[in-house]
Amino acid sequence: MRVRAQMGMVMNLDKCIGCHTCSVTCKNVWTNRRGMEYAWFNNVETKPGRGFPRDYEDQEKWHGGWKLDRKGRLKLRAGGRLHKLANIFWNPDLPTIDDYYEPWTYDYENLISAPPGERQPVARPKSQVTGENLDLQWGPNWEDDLAGSQEHAAKDPNRRELEDEVKLEFEQTFMMYLPRICEHCINPSCVASCPSGAMYKREEDGIVLVDQEACRSWRFCVSGCPYKKVYFNWDTGKAEKCNFCYPRIEAGLPTVCSETCVGRLRHVGVVLVDTDRVEEAASVPDEHDLIESQLDILLDPDDPEVREQARRDGIPDDWIEAASRSPVYAMCKRWRIALPLHPEYRTLPMVWYVPPLSPVESLGESLVRDGGDSDDVFAAIEEMRIPVEYLASFLSAGDPEPVRRSLRRLVAMRRYMRAKNVHGEVDPGIAHEVGMDPVQLEAMFRMVAIGDYDERYVIPKRHGEASPAAFAEQGSCGIDFVNGAAVPPEMVDPGDTGPDPDFDIRDHLVHKGGNGGA
Repeated sequence: MRVRAQMGMVMNLDKCIGCHTCSVTCKNVWTNRRGMEYAWFNNVETKPGRGFPRDYEDQEKWHGGWKLDRKGRLKLRAGGRLHKLANIFWNPDLPTIDDYYEPWTYDYENLISAPPGERQPVARPKSQVTGENLDLQWGPNWEDDLAGSQEHAAKDPNRRELEDEVKLEFEQTFMMYLPRICEHCINPSCVASCPSGAMYKREEDGIVLVDQEACRSWRFCVSGCPYKKVYFNWDTGKAEKCNFCYPRIEAGLPTVCSETCVGRLRHVGVVLVDTDRVEEAASVPDEHDLIESQLDILLDPDDPEVREQARRDGIPDDWIEAASRSPVYAMCKRWRIALPLHPEYRTLPMVWYVPPLSPVESLGESLVRDGGDSDDVFAAIEEMRIPVEYLASFLSAGDPEPVRRSLRRLVAMRRYMRAKNVHGEVDPGIAHEVGMDPVQLEAMFRMVAIGDYDERYVIPKRHGEASPAAFAEQGSCGIDFVNGAAVPPEMVDPGDTGPDPDFDIRDHLVHKGGNGGA
């Protein structure tokens, strides 16, 4: 067992109102400059919909993430070293600017300086890349609140094989918001795809960053990321991505998107990960087992053996205590109400989501309000406006059972707390029906409903003086397996600035990615 700390985030989709405040604040802080006009490290998508960039979830088209070969070994879906070499000057898996959108501004000068005439002057859209006039056909949030339309929802990659469950008739339409940032995966395919070793995963907190000095503009990181959260700065010729606001994290502060979230739906915390079992967890044959296999490598911070091993691996005591109070660990593993985005990509993502429950409230309001029969309440979940199968298509690799478990526990929490606070009745049976106890339900209620700042954000400060084994210079990576063979940390050459050309592309998971920086 080799213990590493990993920052993570949980978003409660029941609380997202689609205001895009998170996107705007992130844009103002990180991508408000030339070359990144089209990039949104944080975006909020309306589902059903095609997403941003367009159809990013269609891996039959983009070949992002990992897959298993015939021998059950992890391989990049986009191909290995020879395939990348053959396509180094023409990458068919790379999104074009039209898949994102060509950023534009408006010719406001024309409104001010236009001479008198018979027609009202207009401010035509002009490309921020070329300066030419644009005929707008696509843009950021182009599908905002349009999830019920045939034009947009019908093309959602998650809707394939679910046409009967996901109806698009007017009286059966539904929509939900899905905020997205980089997943800062435990097994990042973007890192493994980078030929120059510029992409790296920090050992101290698992945040995935780009060494701007080492980046050589190959852009295989863009195509290798199945979530399409790596962007190419066309002005500097460098790759950029969400950096989890690491300067704030190092100071014990939440990310900007979390800090400014109107709905208070984001929770940030640290978890302890057994990096010796990362490859095993990502290589389980059945996609439906990927959630459990990832949860298995999230270690119990209250286990004395885990705590002792974490100390031996150089993790400070206050980080271990923060992991014990982590809302991410509680919601993902202790209560199991949060689910990962597309676990079938085998990247072991660390941004998880609590599925939305609001639509079932309108259907079974009287059941929850009056504490109706549990069988009737759980049956109402199957009839909710957002089909369970649709939520499962992107939160649990198509397996509806984890989604049902999460929704049932959320319903049980509401029933239990309503009975306690309104009727003065404490009914432990409600908790037992969903495999929990009253103490857990009340703790879950406080976290997801009324959790304050210090409960939603449990972020330990960086220890610059800590052991180099756990808090190395930027550019190291905490995942140490290569082609199925474990590589001890002491065998990693600290002076290496890139992969050996004789190694497989996945060697980038071991070697340092240059001199650091973001």
